[in-house]
Amino acid sequence: MARTEDPRTAPPIRWGIIGAGGIAGHFAQSVAYHTRAQVVAVGSRNRDRAERFATANHIPTAHTSYRDLVEDPHVDVVYVATPHSEHRTHALQAIRAGKHVLVEKAFTRNRAEAQEVFDAAAAAGVFVMEAMWTRFLPHVAALHQIIDAGEIGEIVNLRADHGQFFAYDPKHRLYAPELAGGALLDLGVYPISWAHDFLGVPASVHALGQLTETNVDGQVSVIAEYGPRQLATLFTTLWAKTPTTSSISGTEGHVRVAGDFYGPTSFRVTRRDGRCWTFDQPVTEGLQYEAAEVSRCIAEGRTQSERMTWQATLDVMGTLDEVRRQIKVAYPGEQR
Repeated sequence: MARTEDPRTAPPIRWGIIGAGGIAGHFAQSVAYHTRAQVVAVGSRNRDRAERFATANHIPTAHTSYRDLVEDPHVDVVYVATPHSEHRTHALQAIRAGKHVLVEKAFTRNRAEAQEVFDAAAAAGVFVMEAMWTRFLPHVAALHQIIDAGEIGEIVNLRADHGQFFAYDPKHRLYAPELAGGALLDLGVYPISWAHDFLGVPASVHALGQLTETNVDGQVSVIAEYGPRQLATLFTTLWAKTPTTSSISGTEGHVRVAGDFYGPTSFRVTRRDGRCWTFDQPVTEGLQYEAAEVSRCIAEGRTQSERMTWQATLDVMGTLDEVRRQIKVAYPGEQR
C-alpha cells in the first residue's frame, strides 16, 4: 500500500502567514508540531489580532501590514490565508517581493485571476501552489493506488458532498459577496477538486443553485459528465452539516470514503466478487503534508508541485467559473 512521506523528513523552511484566522491557526500548529519548518512571522492589518495570533502560536514576529510581512528577510515562503477576494492581491504582493507562495483554496475568485498569479510566478521564478491539502493526505495516495491497480474496475460514478451549517449573518465572510462568499468557493471546491483529481476535467457541467439573501450561493448541486458511462454527482451547502463523505463506484466494486473525505480519514473497498478491506492510517492534523510538499519543491528548485500543478488549479477554477455562470453568482471587483 502506498505510503505518504513523513512531513518531518522535508527540508526546513521559514514561513510567513498573511491573515490570522482559523485556518491560519491550524496551519501554524501543523507546521510547528509535525514538520521541521518554522512559522517566523504573521501579518494582519489589526495589530491586536496579529499579536494575539503570534503569542498563541509562538511566532516571533507580528507585522501590522502585509507589505512588511512579504518584505521580511527572514520569510522564505508566504501562506495566504485571507478571504477569497484577497487571494490574487496578496499572492501577487508576495511574488513581487520575491517570495514563494502557498495560497489557500479556492485559489482565487476565478480562472483569469489564477492565470495572472501563475504568470507572475513564472516571470519571477518562484514557487506557487494552491493549498488543496487533500491531495497530499495518506488515504488519498492509497486510494489512487488501489484505483490505478484496477481494484474497482472502470469508474462509473463518483459522489461527494461538503456541507456545513452557518447561521445567516450578512457580515460573515461566507455571506458577503464582496469577500467572494458562498458555499461553492469555500466548501464546494473540495468535492469539485476531488472529482478532478480522480476523473480529470469534465466534458460538461450541469449546476443548480439556491442563493442567500445576499445573493451568494447557499447551496449547489453539480452533475459533471466525463463520458457515456461516467458521472460525478457533487453537492455543497451553507445550511446543513452533511455527511461529508464520498463514494467511488466502478465496474468491479466500490469505495466508501468516511467523513470528512477531504481530511485525514479511512476508506472501505468492497469488490463485486465479495472481497472487502479497509484502509485506516491515523493522522493528526493533516496540513503538514501540503507544507512538506512546498518545502521539498522549493528545495529542489521547482516552481510548481507535480501533485497540485498550476494547470490542475486552472482546471478546477474553470469548473467553478462555469458553475457560477449557471447559477448566476458574480462577485463585485473580480478581475476578468
